[in-house]
Amino acid sequence: MSSFVNKVKGKMSGSNDNQGQEQSFSIQPHPAKSNNPGDLEPPQPGGGLNSNPELGAFHARDPHVPSQEIRNNLPEPASRDELKARSAQLNNRST
Repeated sequence: MSSFVNKVKGKMSGSNDNQGQEQSFSIQPHPAKSNNPGDLEPPQPGGGLNSNPELGAFHARDPHVPSQEIRNNLPEPASRDELKARSAQLNNRST
């Protein structure tokens, strides 16, 4: 009976030439380039800023500094009294 069981085990396990060798495993490399799981996904329609990398916050340039001509044409800032008066005017408006 044991010879029959060994025959069945041999047929189920595959070929018989690997009986004396140990099975070996190896580690396969992961396709990710970073730890961000979003990097593995392709851009999705309707994904907002994530769908277009050029619009991302980390691709922003330096702050905008207006030219001298624009700076000279700006009006003077309002004083505190003018701002308080304007605030009161806007808050007292009936809607």
